[in-house]
Amino acid sequence: MAQTELQRALTVDRFPRSSAYDPQWVVDNLMGPHPLWQVEALMQVMSLKPGIRVLDLGCGTALSSIFLAREYDVEVFAADLWVKPTENWERIKAAGLEGRVHPIHVDARDLPFAADFFDAVVSIGSYHYFGTDARYMADLAEVVKPGGSIGIVGPGLQLDPGATLPSYLAEHWVPDFATWFGPTWWRHHWERTGLVTVQVADMVPTGWEDWLRWLEACNLVGRGSAPDEAMLRADGGKLLGQTRVLARVR
Repeated sequence: MAQTELQRALTVDRFPRSSAYDPQWVVDNLMGPHPLWQVEALMQVMSLKPGIRVLDLGCGTALSSIFLAREYDVEVFAADLWVKPTENWERIKAAGLEGRVHPIHVDARDLPFAADFFDAVVSIGSYHYFGTDARYMADLAEVVKPGGSIGIVGPGLQLDPGATLPSYLAEHWVPDFATWFGPTWWRHHWERTGLVTVQVADMVPTGWEDWLRWLEACNLVGRGSAPDEAMLRADGGKLLGQTRVLARVR
């Protein structure tokens, strides 16, 4: 019964590619909101040409990397600090993508790549952990070809950094949430470097609903997050959601 309910909960018309994947596989490897939904939301504004080389930065359990390679026919470097490459390699092999997805252990603040190596960078649910440093874009843009693209999706809060949090958020707030910046903050943060031109900076239109739906689905198999769910319900999409940013390297 739970599996049927899980399938129903994670089959969403606005994310047709993601809905074709085993929901239990996604839940078993979760590290935040639904990564395949987040990739599809990013691809609504970002275009990847078949065959290009993509850095999936902070890929976690590499579900986004597998999805990118299979659905968009690109070569992916699945880079993460917290999840061991061997663990991701097993998932990649099981997906039959040994020649197209390359798992590597990488600290995002120390990128071991040649200049102009990538055509694009994608970062799903992780960029806010390392990309808030004012100097970070200089390092990242260096490994992307001129004209290449950088796209991210992650948790966002449409509130000025110095503003007082509403009580319904403050009661659940922890220091890790301090980097949940909104689109305006990210646009300014990236463009002030002079290295990129921001083409899109917005909140994913259904981002808070998707996030809540994902948590409700995870609850069916005992993998939900009560604090996040409480905040999303209390907020009702007013401030919380998922920030989406796309830029072109100059």
